[in-house]
Amino acid sequence: MTDVDPDGTGNRGSGPAPLPPGPVPAGFIPADQVRAVPMTVPLRLPPSPTPGPHGPDMPFLDRPGAPPVDKPAAWRWLFYAVLGFLVGQLAGSVFGVVAGDLAGKNAAQMAAISSASVPPEWYVLSTLVGLWIGFFGAPWLASFTRGTRHLWADLGVRFRWIDLWGIAVGVGGQLVIALVYAPFQHDIHDFNGPSQKLTGGAHGPGFLVVALATVFLAPFLEELFFRGLLFKSLARLFTPTGAGPTRARGAGVVVAVLLDGLLFGLAHGEWVQLAGLALFGVALAAISYRTGRLGMNMVAHASFNLVAILAILSQRGGVH
Repeated sequence: MTDVDPDGTGNRGSGPAPLPPGPVPAGFIPADQVRAVPMTVPLRLPPSPTPGPHGPDMPFLDRPGAPPVDKPAAWRWLFYAVLGFLVGQLAGSVFGVVAGDLAGKNAAQMAAISSASVPPEWYVLSTLVGLWIGFFGAPWLASFTRGTRHLWADLGVRFRWIDLWGIAVGVGGQLVIALVYAPFQHDIHDFNGPSQKLTGGAHGPGFLVVALATVFLAPFLEELFFRGLLFKSLARLFTPTGAGPTRARGAGVVVAVLLDGLLFGLAHGEWVQLAGLALFGVALAAISYRTGRLGMNMVAHASFNLVAILAILSQRGGVH
């Protein structure tokens, strides 16, 4: 049986007839060498996100949405700061009286204790707890009513390894203050009185409790109040609305830093050490503005207080 040649061309199989020989066009690729080339889609990266209220480390004024977001909110934060300070003072007095009653002290004895240069440790701790209620309650209220309700994020409670430089800031702050006061040391009566009053007449375990509260709790709560709440409200009030550094904003930040430091010094009620405390408060306010956080502030404040505690221990000859 022979193959069929239906078209009479000599092609006895299926498929198209081969092309007659001739010149090959330029760029011609044989069919068996053609490979499928996958189509590529241009890669489009998403735009860089705008730093939110809890974004990277930077001045909170540069983070859109960072509370307090506007001047009305800043006024509310400032009001809460004043209210919290007054409530803390009142609560401290009430707690001191309650502690005195529990210790069996009468009114005359309590009056003497409250004005003593070296009060007992139970009185120091009770008044501090009352004060810290206001220092914590005011920031919480500000975050809850005029913030994002994320307390630590709104106030800037974040820590980085670089915050360990705060140790040098705290120790250096004590050294600078000592140098500033050195020419007047002989003219100042009872220069270390405020530190002695803070630790009270505590000895042994009582002194240890007061020292731990002074080094750990006090720096945390005071920074939460003075730099997390008070300074942010002042910075928002004294700077113009709108993002971007300007000369007016720079001047407003400087005013807020100086005022925050002064109020920090005044809040301690120690006229002899007012200048030193205000100077250290200015440094802490500047740090919190530059970092946008409170981590380095708290480390520096704790180191500052630790140096004072160690100085008292050296004068006493240790814990007894």
